[in-house]
Amino acid sequence: MRYALDGVRRRPGRSALTALGIGLATGLVTVLLALSAGVQDSASRLATASGVDLIATSANTSLTSTSFPPVTDAHAIPSGFTHADPNVASASPWLVTSFVFANSSLYAAANASPSGAGIPGGWGPASGEGVGWIPGANTGLETPAVAKGPGFSSAGDPHYGNGTYGGPYTHEVVLDDGMAGVLKATVGSVVYVSVQSLASPADALGWYHNATPFRVVGISGPFFLIPSALLGFFYLSEAQTLAGATQVGRDEASVVLVHLTDPTHPAADQSALQHAFPGLTVFTLANILGAVQSVVDLYRTFGTLIGLVALLVAALFATTVLTMSVDDRSQEIATLRAIGFARSTIGRYVVEEALILAALGLAVGLAGGFAGAFLLNRFLVNLLPGLPSGFSFVSYDGTVVGSAILEVTVIGLLAAILPAVRAVRLPIAEELRAP
Repeated sequence: MRYALDGVRRRPGRSALTALGIGLATGLVTVLLALSAGVQDSASRLATASGVDLIATSANTSLTSTSFPPVTDAHAIPSGFTHADPNVASASPWLVTSFVFANSSLYAAANASPSGAGIPGGWGPASGEGVGWIPGANTGLETPAVAKGPGFSSAGDPHYGNGTYGGPYTHEVVLDDGMAGVLKATVGSVVYVSVQSLASPADALGWYHNATPFRVVGISGPFFLIPSALLGFFYLSEAQTLAGATQVGRDEASVVLVHLTDPTHPAADQSALQHAFPGLTVFTLANILGAVQSVVDLYRTFGTLIGLVALLVAALFATTVLTMSVDDRSQEIATLRAIGFARSTIGRYVVEEALILAALGLAVGLAGGFAGAFLLNRFLVNLLPGLPSGFSFVSYDGTVVGSAILEVTVIGLLAAILPAVRAVRLPIAEELRAP
């Protein structure tokens, strides 16, 4: 080991560049591994804490679909699910659709200037996601907490209270922080909602005449189940009315979230509900996390390919440097062989030097990878507002560190093969006679 350390110390510049090259490759791979691990860990942790044990969608729907065909007869589902499976503690039908939101200030500007000429530049409605649900059906599910305001006035769905859409409208909405900030809305404010977009300022007044006013009864935090920072929460029937999904025989929702009293054997509940509702497809939490895992695995495969290229380049670079080191010390190595040092000992010296350089690269890679992962996570969190508290894109855990150690060990061993072979095969007599 002393001889190997002496070889590293003799050429500090070359050794430092070699360690840096190995460190950069190792840091890149560890950041990619930390990113995939972080997304998977956060998704698993938040999904487990959400209280969602099963998700029901329309038949023949895949969890990887970009859109979900509607589930019909949504208001009957909570009682239907609990009747079919007594282990169902709650079943909450959700209608998730895109809406356009606007505030009263823009309405006042549109009234003052019907042509739109007086509307300040940059003013306009905000596109966001609307969630229609029955508040009382969310028992056991982790929904966004209302931080300001009283929230919905009824646990049921008043507009559908008599089994039809003939009940009174509440015109209540809960906005998340992001949407409230964009609309400059507070509790008690009136906002306007429509499925129609606004083409130009000249159309603003007409847009408002066709939009529906809602009173803000609460402002909530972000919601991890929906990847958006601009959300509005409505009673299911009122969201359906906005979306035009209240025709006879429709009563639509996008998904049904199910919380079980005893989630120990969700596959049995999945089978019972699937049998009772053949028009639906029911997924367990394991199915959901499996879909997340598939996406992460695809990314990880891509990252692995990039990492392998980086590791190969680092190994080739280290091989070149070690070969140069052997050539520089060829007479010295020949002398050692001449006084009785075995070939295996000379080869071991080269391998030790390679592992020392790899260890230095590991220190650089771990430090750089940790800093890179921290900065990347900070950038992505700032880039995607509305993420729940505790969500992290990276996880720099023992598995990632262990992978880094394995990588640099492999680099060191691979890099030492050719230089070690060259060292043990040096012609002793020729090297000693060389000037």
